[in-house]
Amino acid sequence: MSFDFDSLPSVRGKILRDAPLAPYTWFRVGGAADALFLPADEDDLANFLKNLPDEVPATVLGVGSNTIVRDGGIAGVTVRLMGRHWGSVDILGGDAVRARAGALDLNVAKTAAKEGVAGLSFLSGIPGSIGGAVRTNAGCYGAELRDVVTLVEGIDRQGKYVAMKRDEIEFSYRHTNFPDDVIVTALLLQGEMGHDPEVLSEEIAAHQARRAETQPIKDKTGGSTFANPDPPGTPDQRSSWKLVDAAGCRGLRVGGAQVSEKHCNFLINTGEATAADIEALGELVRARVLAHSGVDLRWEIRRIGRIQVS
Repeated sequence: MSFDFDSLPSVRGKILRDAPLAPYTWFRVGGAADALFLPADEDDLANFLKNLPDEVPATVLGVGSNTIVRDGGIAGVTVRLMGRHWGSVDILGGDAVRARAGALDLNVAKTAAKEGVAGLSFLSGIPGSIGGAVRTNAGCYGAELRDVVTLVEGIDRQGKYVAMKRDEIEFSYRHTNFPDDVIVTALLLQGEMGHDPEVLSEEIAAHQARRAETQPIKDKTGGSTFANPDPPGTPDQRSSWKLVDAAGCRGLRVGGAQVSEKHCNFLINTGEATAADIEALGELVRARVLAHSGVDLRWEIRRIGRIQVS
């Protein structure tokens, strides 16, 4: 470790030494965190960050749905917001929904639907947690986070509470300029009250059925690998999966990693893949697409941690 574990700030949550991270990622690959911090609540997180030495890096890991943790693990402290507190979703007097960062997108959609709040059902098609949706302006089925978010709450590296309104954040296709040094702790979302909960639940079920039919959700995967080259609404919009397919990459393998036969914008761990296999496969796909069509695909999956030196 690059720091003295025993010198880390005291917490009410948990700090685990040399914690394996593969079980926390959907790919089920990657090395260990030097230290894994599971904060009890916002005050616990704020106090920890305030007292964490500046030279110790802090990295946030959500539910790991669109993340490759490299085989060398993550230096410093990895923060994971998990448990009942961080997964709470509350309806605030009508059509406003407050969801803490660890709440699964699917649970946010289901909670809103149960209370008759429309406009959030699309979240059920996004694998991951609502906190992670901020960095990439996550979206599907014609809607994006920017369409429904009104406030993002967080805590910065100095332990200060931050609240940014929708118009203070620049949202674009699969990207925002939300500050890198702020850990998202909660979102305020705007829905539309007064709808039939049963109809909304059926809408969510339809989204789930569509995902199961078109995506390899039963495999060890990480969601869409590459962002589409063109934002939604672009005339003759190009799709990443079509470019990957046209470049002859469907089913392509590197070690234990494979381009999904079912949806070729998904990479999968066939069982024995390393993080290096998956990342190398993604780069091979990018190279082949660039050679075939001239399009330089952009990773949508987040890649973090140290490359393992053999």
